[in-house]
Amino acid sequence: MPSISHLTEEFFRTLPFFWKPLLLTFELTVASVIVGSIIGLFVALLKVSKFKLGQIIANVYIMVIRGTPLIVQIFVLYFGFYKMIDLGQFWSAALALAIHSGAYIAEIFRGSIQSIDKGQMEAGLSLGMSSSQTMRRIILPQAMKRSIPPLGNQFILSLKESSLAAFIAMDELFSLARRLSAETFDEMTYFLIVALYYLVIVMIFTYVVHRMEKRLAKGDV
Repeated sequence: MPSISHLTEEFFRTLPFFWKPLLLTFELTVASVIVGSIIGLFVALLKVSKFKLGQIIANVYIMVIRGTPLIVQIFVLYFGFYKMIDLGQFWSAALALAIHSGAYIAEIFRGSIQSIDKGQMEAGLSLGMSSSQTMRRIILPQAMKRSIPPLGNQFILSLKESSLAAFIAMDELFSLARRLSAETFDEMTYFLIVALYYLVIVMIFTYVVHRMEKRLAKGDV
């Protein structure tokens, strides 16, 4: 176990090295959550629709993603995107993570949509709007507001899951910690340092999500 003084010394010594991987980790998380939200919204709309084939496709997608290990999904999707479509390393990894998070985000959106009172759909139809217009103009705006807190939590989960990108050669936080450990044979020090980075980032975003939840709760009063 490294001493506190050694850990502190190595933390500040390696700070310049961790800056770029830290930025890459954040970019990878943001990209995967944005694309995953688009996928999730589409899948959620299929699930709540009356289109039977669409419901089957959405259910199969969610079942496969939730029923298989994330690391296996990342390898399959990453090498599929990277070798077959040649999107580049970053977007191949981001899409792999997005497809994974999309299944969970779909359930967030589905729950938010179904939490809206059914009378609002009936009210929209009575005003002469079609089902799609009512969904777009009345239901979705309210559902989006309700989905913000769980989406914030999903962002935090995606941030931690991005560490698995180290296994597909992405030079993010965990990847750098592994490389420094291999070079110095001081595994515990660098894994503790990278754990500290993740902890600080997660604490910051947890605080932001908590503030958003409180603000939205006040708006509903």
